[in-house]
Amino acid sequence: MSTRVDMVIGARLPSVRQLELTTVSKEEDAVTVAAAESGDPMETLRRIAAQRRELDRAEAVAVRRARVGGASWAFIATLLGVTRQAVHKRYGRR
Repeated sequence: MSTRVDMVIGARLPSVRQLELTTVSKEEDAVTVAAAESGDPMETLRRIAAQRRELDRAEAVAVRRARVGGASWAFIATLLGVTRQAVHKRYGRR
């Protein structure tokens, strides 16, 4: 069953535990600057895209948990280094 927050964001989000398991299992796939400077650039780009998707999911879960915990949009935005409007636009009610 989807929670209200999941419906607002538009998709069923993974739990924090699922993200932890994903992160641990894919830790060896992390792309560093040193790794990007060597090896197959197409493989590096594929791995970067996968990391970006994983970070987006992790950020969505963290924002959802922060809001449920009472954090303001302004505080969350400060932590993410963006404006309150930007974080609200991305994760707020639609």
